[in-house]
Amino acid sequence: MYDTKSAILAINPDAGFSLYGEDITWHTGTEVIPRADIEAKMAELKTAYDAKDYQRKRKKEYPSIPDQLDDLFHNGINGWKSTIKVTKDKYPKP
Repeated sequence: MYDTKSAILAINPDAGFSLYGEDITWHTGTEVIPRADIEAKMAELKTAYDAKDYQRKRKKEYPSIPDQLDDLFHNGINGWKSTIKVTKDKYPKP
């Protein structure tokens, strides 16, 4: 999500470091990333995560794929769309 480790790896996927609480020890060969850059990346990752909250909520409420296929078979595409639309309307895109 948006913790210190994720932020560092988003900035430099090859970074070598150890975390002890919020203390960062940079391993030899890894350029030090300023704390302000890490915090800015954490804020960016949090914003991106929060923006997709509707997707996570929808995923929990959509019928399973087998149930959706059964719905398609018995009720056709319009019946399936009606079933899905309930969840889409409940959790609209921002």
